[in-house]
Amino acid sequence: MQATDDSASKPIFADPTPLGLIGLSVGCAALLPIAFGVKSALTADGLRLAATFCLFFGAGCQMLAGLMSFANKNGLGGTLFTAFSFNWVMNYWSLSELAAGRVPNAAIILSVDLCFMLVFLVMTVAFGYFSKLLLLFLLDIDILYACRIARELTHVQAFGHVIAAATVGLMAIALYIAFALVLNLASGRVMLPMGGPAFLPKPLAPAKPS
Repeated sequence: MQATDDSASKPIFADPTPLGLIGLSVGCAALLPIAFGVKSALTADGLRLAATFCLFFGAGCQMLAGLMSFANKNGLGGTLFTAFSFNWVMNYWSLSELAAGRVPNAAIILSVDLCFMLVFLVMTVAFGYFSKLLLLFLLDIDILYACRIARELTHVQAFGHVIAAATVGLMAIALYIAFALVLNLASGRVMLPMGGPAFLPKPLAPAKPS
């Protein structure tokens, strides 16, 4: 009976977090030339190539990581990776539309960005109970979406520079976390520190006898 309990508690897959974060980093790397206004990246061919990287790495790797996290009974990681993977599919579609000369509807994108902003704010708090580095990772996403929303509402293009910088930061933090998980596991020691939780959960009060 004990053996059955032990086997049930073991994860089905190895930790898929590095896979999801590396896929996110590759997707961010594909978007950087566009974000910084590199002319060759703003052509139809450049947009289509960036869209392909967004689909296979940004969406594909994170979808796999999310489903594997759910299978491992990691609801928080599974929710973030899986939901974010569909956002990368939308990046693929938006870039493909731009390559074809069609601009996605700004009002609908703004409405969805506002919803995503709320989602990521809650996720930021949740991941802060696990790691300061994960908190920083989610804060970077919060800044990115806040600037996307501000740019759409104010039409101030200077927010684009902040979005580009936040994309660089997101890629760097994602790679650091992925490398830390891989190297720390492979070496059996802490080669790249992850940091402890930013918030400590409050112990639940014992139930009062009825």
